[in-house]
Amino acid sequence: MIADNLRAVQARVEAAARAAGRDPKEITLLAVSKTKPAELVREAYAAGQRAFGENYAQELRDKAAALADLPGLELHAIGPLQSNKAKYVAQSAASFQALDRIGLAEELSKRCVALGRVLPCFIEVNMGEAQKGGVAPEALDVLADAASKLPGIRLVGLMCIPPNLDDPESARPFFQRLRTLRDGLRARVPSIVGLSMGMSGDYEVAIAEGATIVRVGTAIFGSR
Repeated sequence: MIADNLRAVQARVEAAARAAGRDPKEITLLAVSKTKPAELVREAYAAGQRAFGENYAQELRDKAAALADLPGLELHAIGPLQSNKAKYVAQSAASFQALDRIGLAEELSKRCVALGRVLPCFIEVNMGEAQKGGVAPEALDVLADAASKLPGIRLVGLMCIPPNLDDPESARPFFQRLRTLRDGLRARVPSIVGLSMGMSGDYEVAIAEGATIVRVGTAIFGSR
């Protein structure tokens, strides 16, 4: 079942990319496996999937240990992170996609320097919902400037989670806004090129608006 779901999502990603005049290889499908057992990650891996998204630092740590025998497996940390759990992300994550404050950037930097690695990071931008994480757009430049100077981490893009909307088209302005913010930052921080945006309900719209990473969970693994 997961293999069938994965193939269906991959086909839709490719179709959306071609419809937008883009090369499908420009887009990474992140299979969001949060709260799902490691056995289902193995099943998706066996079907060819390599990049997975985890929301919780300790779950990411545990899955990294349980799946350490799988060559090429990537576990990306995509959820909000408390500074006291940064060590798990620094140790095990292929990237961190929810950077939202300088204190957290400094903690990740310290941990990654100690490990001798550089962690790719996406800044999460809050699109106007107080209950969600992310830095306010007007504070983005300050965070990007400060974080880009830290060793051990490398800013590679922006991430957003639009409001939950019934119509995927309603998410388009939020994706456009994130792309505009990214474009405005690149003169200051040239390494910020990625756009992690789009989930199970709206990833095709996100691809049309320039997403380089789409985070798809329910359409692959089923509801939680």
